[in-house]
Amino acid sequence: MHSSDEAQKIAEAKKKWYESKVEKVIARYPESKPKFETTSGIEIDRVYTPAGTGGLDYLNDLGFPGDYPFTRGVQPTMYRGRLWTMRQYAGFGTAEETNERFRYLLKQGQTGLSVAFDLPTQIGYDSDDTLSEGEVGKVGVAIDSLEDMEVLFDQIPLDKVSTSMTINAPAAVLLAMYAAVGEKQGTSPKALNGTIQNDILKEYVARGTYIFPPKPSMRLITDVFEWCSTEMPEWNTISISGYHIREAGSTAVQEVAFTFANAIAYVQAAVDKGLDVDTIGPRLSFFFNSHMDFLEEIAKFRAARRLWARIMRDRFGAKNPRSWMLRFHTQTAGSTLTAQQADNNIIRVTLQALAAVLGGTQSLHTNSRDEALALPSEDSVRIALRTQQVIGYESGVASSVDPLAGSYMIESLTNQVEAQALKYIEKIDEMGGAPAAIEKGYIQQEIHDSAYRFQREVESRARTIVGVNAFAVQEAPAKGLLRVDPAVGERQVRKLAELRRRRDGSAVASALQAVGNAAGSCENLMPCIMSAVKAYATLGEICGALREVFGEYSPSGAL
Repeated sequence: MHSSDEAQKIAEAKKKWYESKVEKVIARYPESKPKFETTSGIEIDRVYTPAGTGGLDYLNDLGFPGDYPFTRGVQPTMYRGRLWTMRQYAGFGTAEETNERFRYLLKQGQTGLSVAFDLPTQIGYDSDDTLSEGEVGKVGVAIDSLEDMEVLFDQIPLDKVSTSMTINAPAAVLLAMYAAVGEKQGTSPKALNGTIQNDILKEYVARGTYIFPPKPSMRLITDVFEWCSTEMPEWNTISISGYHIREAGSTAVQEVAFTFANAIAYVQAAVDKGLDVDTIGPRLSFFFNSHMDFLEEIAKFRAARRLWARIMRDRFGAKNPRSWMLRFHTQTAGSTLTAQQADNNIIRVTLQALAAVLGGTQSLHTNSRDEALALPSEDSVRIALRTQQVIGYESGVASSVDPLAGSYMIESLTNQVEAQALKYIEKIDEMGGAPAAIEKGYIQQEIHDSAYRFQREVESRARTIVGVNAFAVQEAPAKGLLRVDPAVGERQVRKLAELRRRRDGSAVASALQAVGNAAGSCENLMPCIMSAVKAYATLGEICGALREVFGEYSPSGAL
């Protein structure tokens, strides 16, 4: 963007300014830290100039919104045409209770649904399984069968709502249930719009809700890719998640690097299965965290778009520009919420949401102030949604595309995040790819080390957390928290028993046998899973049929 001669002049002028001005001020008033750096360890310069942007080539490195390499956004007009999708992640108790919350959120102006499932559902167990006791409906909604899914989306027109489902190991089963509900409402699966997370690799390193070993898990993912390419062409078949990697303690750079290493593994698996990269590429989506380091987060999103465009075009040879586009949902950082002075979380979430918007997200969830204490109350959820609405409709930041482009600091950080993430990806490639790096424990160890460094900084007060290790006050116990009725599990078990009595047992048995037979063959599993779902086989029964063939993953074993 500037000639080398001009950059040299600026560098010399900066040196002179430092010697004549800065040194004298520092001598009298020392800076508060010996070194300033981002959460990724990128050193923050005292002042940025054009000389620090690394010879940025505007057309090749930035370009225009909607053009390769998409640094400035995936759409030419971005939020001037339509604001990001405002989602609030919701789910608790029974399908009836969550349906009520969904309809409340839609009335408040939410434009998309995001479903949280309870722990038994996430790991493929029915509510009446002994392993589910005490966990039913606690951290999300309990879904045991198509009947529950029908109730969950009662009076919600699936042809008009975009739905995101945070489910991984049993993603194929929940997707089949959603498609079946759409059919019952009179909407063809081909017209359904939404996203299923379906990202198993990050479960092995950051979250833990896996069922099967990696190889059959990857098969399930590519089966979903293949089936959706013809049966649900508008559906995003995977949401490759950096969010949970960041929540586990990674840095911003690691979030981008490890997410893309996993994404590369998924794309390669699909290509190896015979799928065209330009068939699956436009249906890939991503899920990122928006953390507290405001400027680094904006740079992270911009760097991620540019890096992914280059990976898809140059590494995989994708020809369709839609395959180069990084489309992502963002959620504010749950790990930054504090139980102390919970109202401070409103401020944290506002900054994080603003960073996501300035970074060009397509979809956003804002966490609620009381989530460090309990599932969010309706009042807290409304404030979280209003945060997005105030940013979108009142702040003015949506009026221009990528308004911080050209900032010397933002462009410098964007370059550095991209370069450091690429170094991680190259190292993982040398190990044989993400699955091999996970097997060696490399990715897990990197995340653990970063989390440990951060915690040490908090405990030593090298990093200030307002209300926790500084500016603390005595507080009364929190009031008005949402509590899940402990009888939820009992009600869900009764409903499940009634379903088992009413359904056609022989049809269920036949459908489950077909699932097991398909699992033992090379055929796509989705048609058999769809048939089992429509016969009202339960989630636990379908996953059980797969367990018998695939086995279960043990973290002490090798990948």
